[in-house]
Amino acid sequence: MNHHSNQIIRISCCHICGYNIDSFMNFGRMPIANGFLKKEKFNSEYFFDMQVALCDNCKMFQLINQPEPKQMFNENYAFFSGTSKLMVNHFKDFSNHVIDDYLKDKDNPFVVEIGSNDGIMLKNFAQKGIRHLGIEPSANVAQVAIDQGINTTVEFFDKSLAERIVSEHGQADAYIAANVMCHIPNINSIVEGIKVLLKSDGIVIFEDPYLGNVIEKTTYDQIYDEHTFLFSIHSIQYLFNQYGMEVIDVEPQESHGGSMRYFITHKGKKSVHNTVSNQLEYEVNIGLTKVDSFSQFKENCEKYRTNLLALLNDIKNEGKTIAGYAATSKSTTIINYCGITADHLDCIYDTTPIKQGKFSPGAHIPVKPHNEFKDNYPDYALLFGYNHEKEIMAKEQEFVKQGGKWITYVPEVKII
Repeated sequence: MNHHSNQIIRISCCHICGYNIDSFMNFGRMPIANGFLKKEKFNSEYFFDMQVALCDNCKMFQLINQPEPKQMFNENYAFFSGTSKLMVNHFKDFSNHVIDDYLKDKDNPFVVEIGSNDGIMLKNFAQKGIRHLGIEPSANVAQVAIDQGINTTVEFFDKSLAERIVSEHGQADAYIAANVMCHIPNINSIVEGIKVLLKSDGIVIFEDPYLGNVIEKTTYDQIYDEHTFLFSIHSIQYLFNQYGMEVIDVEPQESHGGSMRYFITHKGKKSVHNTVSNQLEYEVNIGLTKVDSFSQFKENCEKYRTNLLALLNDIKNEGKTIAGYAATSKSTTIINYCGITADHLDCIYDTTPIKQGKFSPGAHIPVKPHNEFKDNYPDYALLFGYNHEKEIMAKEQEFVKQGGKWITYVPEVKII
């Protein structure tokens, strides 16, 4: 008799190519990153084991298991892009780039955006009278766009939706997305849909946090439940090649602590820029294609965790106060992985009304309205919104004048 028969041996498969993958790092029990909650929900809070892997075959960096999409994206979804001035400007530039470089000579062009959120990007097309359609599964944020007259449908994108769009509107000249593609576990069905949706000379342009930046800067807070993947040029090329499409250009972006914008067409339709081969070479050089090289990343994460917690403990032992600044999704990973508690942070100040009066996922640190920050400056503010550092520092000069100090943890743990 096989005495191992009662042990479940679980082999995980890559979301992209089905290859067997093994976790190289476990971040531990994690809550829903955007799951800010009221006290009465503490006992029923959802947690999952957050493990990451790199697929040896297609080179995709991914979460091994993930909550159901409905746990994460629903009518209570707490992220509205339009609340950041920096992002408003970023998406305006993105839209102008699409219009000027890819739509100018088109007759009555049609643009589709997946994960269109509150319409922050599509309004730039709507204002110019360009035909557009936003696809947004979170009803509350979609409603904000609809109220502004932006054509939006509340559902998840896949091949059958693509077929329906084509029958109602014709094929799209451009398919765009920002910080969305990396959220979708069944991304093969998305690319299948894009293949159907896109005109033969159409363009796919999307951007997401870039694996190269995460590894180089140890921004492990980019890893959370919504980010099924962290893309590299290698993995995106593999994914789209399966569907007869190719990456023709890439552009690094500063948003979200380091992102990459990908330009993709049906194969052979446009010439491929040398930016693609240059970036592929860079990825090989920094080890993005080899599982072994991620052991250094794991060590760096552990070192940052130790340093940040030690710093917070030292400050508390001196009897000083610390507050968090910006209740971001990314802060959930930092707080729970590092073991930061309400004993370390009195509260987190945030400008998003839907988060105020609630508690942070997992650690249950109270979230307070941003306008109370200046009424009650702490000795130290831990900057969770570090990707908006310039914008925040400019806005909060008074805090520093009053003797306040910032704590940041990218690219290293330090006091400013």
